[in-house]
Amino acid sequence: MSPITIGILGILVMLVIFLTRMSVAYVMALVGFLGFGILISFEGALNLLSRSIYSSFSSYELTTIPLFILMGQIAFNSGISKRLYNTAYRFLGNVRGGLAMATVSSCTAFGAVCGSSPATASIMTTVGMPEMKRYNYTNDLAAGSVASGGGLGMIMPPSVVLIIYGIMTEQSIGALFVAGIIPAILLTILFIICIYVTCLRSPDKGPAGEKFTWGEKLKSLTGLVDTMIVFLISIGGLYKGIFSPTESAAVGAAGVLIIAVIRRQLSWNSLVKALYETLSTTCMVMFLIAGAVVFSRFLAVTRIPFEIATWVSGLAFPPFMIMAIIVLIYFLGGCFMDSLGLIMLTIPIFFPVVTNLGYDPIWFGIIIVLVAEMGVITPPVGINVYVVYGVSKSIIGDIHLETIFKGILPFLLAVVVGIAILIAFPQLVLFLPNSMY
Repeated sequence: MSPITIGILGILVMLVIFLTRMSVAYVMALVGFLGFGILISFEGALNLLSRSIYSSFSSYELTTIPLFILMGQIAFNSGISKRLYNTAYRFLGNVRGGLAMATVSSCTAFGAVCGSSPATASIMTTVGMPEMKRYNYTNDLAAGSVASGGGLGMIMPPSVVLIIYGIMTEQSIGALFVAGIIPAILLTILFIICIYVTCLRSPDKGPAGEKFTWGEKLKSLTGLVDTMIVFLISIGGLYKGIFSPTESAAVGAAGVLIIAVIRRQLSWNSLVKALYETLSTTCMVMFLIAGAVVFSRFLAVTRIPFEIATWVSGLAFPPFMIMAIIVLIYFLGGCFMDSLGLIMLTIPIFFPVVTNLGYDPIWFGIIIVLVAEMGVITPPVGINVYVVYGVSKSIIGDIHLETIFKGILPFLLAVVVGIAILIAFPQLVLFLPNSMY
């Protein structure tokens, strides 16, 4: 059999094994190892597997990931998420759907110190769902806003997905981070508009909450100080070229820890829990990276990515139609795979195609992360939906999966509108990266 045929069979076998619910990391490593062994040699495959695992866990560039994860865990355990929510609640809670708007805004703000979509969704569910139920919000709007808002953690820097994309495509992680700021703000605004329209049509879905004086509103702004300090120092330093991505992550994690100690809101047990969660999540991500590296090396020797890039570049379709097809593939794939695994699996195939078509790699990274964001709230995988469902059941009890999936439909439309805007106006993504340094 030719290398291309073996590559296609490997991809099909991998998709079949996915149906067994085996970990994506192990499936990619297994198929990549066997495929590489068949095409090259099993001695070379063993060498590839060992080097991939070692290089993933010993990579200096990848230390950015555990540091940003640690920053988010300490932020949660020290109460930053609650303070962010209280500030947003005092400014927006007195309008229809205001609590849902506050939840979405808080998700964006917390994403600036977290970097993980499921973590943001889980944390904001514990903070926002009890308040929305107290003011008689319907389950679909309440849970839908938390699940969708949690997805903003994928695009708002620091983002673990953007880090992986930057490393795999050899793009500047700093440029990717600052490129995500405007799209994250744009999506937040679109989500708030979505909630406003929903409550305008059905006022019973999100009744208005209590009113606060301007004095109380201004006093609540102190809840933003922690996040703004950490964000401006770590991401601002990265934007100005003062820090490298790894240094930015270290400064951010240290900043959150210092703030938590000064406020006396981080107990020893909370610190141990934050370290444990950081270790657990980091190991999952690192094994996923190692598996993706093995599989991408297998794809490289089959020459499938290069053949696809050559074939697509020669099509008579205009570039925007080819890009639309790629975006559709990412959307459909996101319905069945977690976003990080999907991006790591497909980047070796589609990245050469995109660069051959002349698209900016930074812009493409933001677009596919936004499309992957749709995947975290769409069935049947929809990891954010399952996270919100699991946490909500322990908090409010009576809630159904279909109710949450129904609630995310308006937000899906908002994401589609946001992607269309960024495709039509790519400078919204590229303005800040182009002005760096």
